[in-house]
Amino acid sequence: MRKALHTIIGVDLTQIHGLGPYLALKLVSECGTDLSAWPTAKHVTSWLCLSPGNKISGGKVLSARTRRSHNRASALLRLAAVNVGKTDSALGAFYRRLAMRVGKAKAVTATARKLAVLFYNTLRHSLDDSDPGASYSEERHRQRVVQNLERRAKQLGFTLEPAGAAGVS
Repeated sequence: MRKALHTIIGVDLTQIHGLGPYLALKLVSECGTDLSAWPTAKHVTSWLCLSPGNKISGGKVLSARTRRSHNRASALLRLAAVNVGKTDSALGAFYRRLAMRVGKAKAVTATARKLAVLFYNTLRHSLDDSDPGASYSEERHRQRVVQNLERRAKQLGFTLEPAGAAGVS
């Protein structure tokens, strides 16, 4: 099924973590092979109701929840997001990090949105998705956190030292 799907579409959608051949076939059947109707990935995520629907009145944001959707592609992407959260991949690490911070429901929506963007970019622009893995993703996240802490400490007039160099246990 994977080879047949590859010959029809021209790209391998199963290289995206969380998208198997059956799910890729269902997504292509819902969205089609020509995604030129959506100029950018943001348009696709909006169509799938995976982007925030900002309700603004008088310059004040009243709500930023995602809209309800009866779109089957959106439901498939949410299901794939739950499954990818259990894997040892960069997307799985993203899901777990977000679920710990904001809750599982919002993490599912955010991961489904990422999967939709990867699906769009792979199908429309034939981009390859090489997953660096969860350990690489976690290390990059750790580096960002340390850089932000160092920047904040410098603004406040402090310096940071690693725990091993300070001699404090």
